[in-house]
Amino acid sequence: MSIVKINVLSVSEEQRETLEQRFSARAGLVEDSDGFEWFELLRPVEGTDQYLVYTRWRDEESFQAWMEGPMKSAHQGGGAGGEGGPSGERPKPAARQSALWSFEVAHQASPKT
Repeated sequence: MSIVKINVLSVSEEQRETLEQRFSARAGLVEDSDGFEWFELLRPVEGTDQYLVYTRWRDEESFQAWMEGPMKSAHQGGGAGGEGGPSGERPKPAARQSALWSFEVAHQASPKT
């Protein structure tokens, strides 16, 4: 069954718009990856400053291949962390801290049609 990776990003109020713009600007970087199934950027509503970056993959190998290929390239050039500035310097990350959670999908359901 599928696996889920959730990147937990602590983001200050002042950096929320920056983070969301950076994810918007990188649209399409993951969608064509072999084994990719789903992506969501979850914005905190109340009680936390943590965004959740939810990705779902066919298997661990697909996720690792993406991490070593497109993801690594995107982060070296800015990617979701930001686009390179005019002089090529890498912008400051929008998140103060991050953690990666990993899960296997044990059960799933979809709406009945």
